[in-house]
Amino acid sequence: MTQTKWDAALYDQKHAFVWELGKGVVDLLAPKAGERILDIGCGTGHLTAEIAAAGAEVLGIDSSAEMIAEATKKHPGLRFKVMDAREIRLEQNFDALFSNAALHWIKEPERVVEGVARALKPGGRFVAEFGGKGNVVGLIEAFGRACWRLGLRFSEEENPWYFPSVGEYASLLERHGLEVRQAALFDRPTPLEDGERGLRAWMEMFGAALLRRVPKGKQAALLEEVEREARPALFRDGQWVLDYRRLQMVAKK
Repeated sequence: MTQTKWDAALYDQKHAFVWELGKGVVDLLAPKAGERILDIGCGTGHLTAEIAAAGAEVLGIDSSAEMIAEATKKHPGLRFKVMDAREIRLEQNFDALFSNAALHWIKEPERVVEGVARALKPGGRFVAEFGGKGNVVGLIEAFGRACWRLGLRFSEEENPWYFPSVGEYASLLERHGLEVRQAALFDRPTPLEDGERGLRAWMEMFGAALLRRVPKGKQAALLEEVEREARPALFRDGQWVLDYRRLQMVAKK
C-alpha cells in the first residue's frame, strides 16, 4: 500500500467531493438500526457518521493516523481506529463491511478480501466503491508524456493505484466465499475545485506518490507539463474535470 502522509484538514477543505459522492454508496449499503458495520478507509469519518445516523453501531478504520485524528475530532461520539485494510483482525464480526474511495490505494487486494471474509458474519454483506479499470487513464497518460518530454522515466508499474475490472474483482471475492450480487463499472467525470489550479491541487494531494519519484527541483516543471498535456482532454469551461471511472460491488458471505 502506498504510504502517504495525508493533510486531513486540507482533504476536507478542498477535496470533499470524495466523501460527498460516496453518499450514494451509503444508500446502497442501506444500514439498519442495531447492525454492526465496519467502514474500511473511513478518512475523516463523514460517511461513518452517515452510517451511524441510521442507528448502526459503526467502527471506522484507516491506515492514516492523520485521518483518524481528524475523524475523532469531528465526530467525537463515534469509534475510530488506525488499522491497515490488509490487516483486518478484530474480535467481533460484522453484519456489513463498507468502503468508499479507499481500496484502489491497495495493491495487495487479496489480503484485503481475506480480511473482509474473516470479519463478516455468515450472510453479511460487503458494499464498496472505488476506482475501476480505466480510472484517470487520461491523467496517467498525460503524466507519462510529461515525464518523457522532461527526460524523466515513468512506467505503468510505477502507478500507485489498483484499478481492477468487474471480472477481476468479482473473481477475487468469489475465491474467498463471497457471492457477488451487484457489480458495475461506470464513468463519473468529476469536476475539481480551484479553477486553473484544480489539477495541480489534486496531484499534490492524491498524486503525491507519483511526484515523489521525481527530484524535487523538477516537480514544479513536471506539474506544468502535466497540465499542458492533460488540458485538451480534461479542461473545459474554466474547470478541470477528471476522468474518474468507479467500480461498485455488492457481495454476500
